Amino acid sequence: MKQQVACELCGRHCLLTFHHLIPKKMHRRSFFRSHYSKAELQNGVMLCVTCHKTIHRFYDEMTLAKRFNTLYALQADEKIQSYLVWVKKQKIQ
Repeated sequence: MKQQVACELCGRHCLLTFHHLIPKKMHRRSFFRSHYSKAELQNGVMLCVTCHKTIHRFYDEMTLAKRFNTLYALQADEKIQSYLVWVKKQKIQ
């Protein structure tokens, strides 16, 4: 699903993709099935392609699922904050 509105991470207006806050690969693991409802597992945010790729380049799926499963947690991370300073200066392709 893609649409052109503001990225929930960097705020730039461009095409967006859906990012599961708990990556789909983790949904089948018993820890996540027992600690989160089906609705919670489907929670996500709309991100630009650049932010989405960067998040997955910085962190593996288990780390994303356990440490960065909220938009606030992503925004509070130092690596992500440094990236956001940089990406906000970039032209949208």
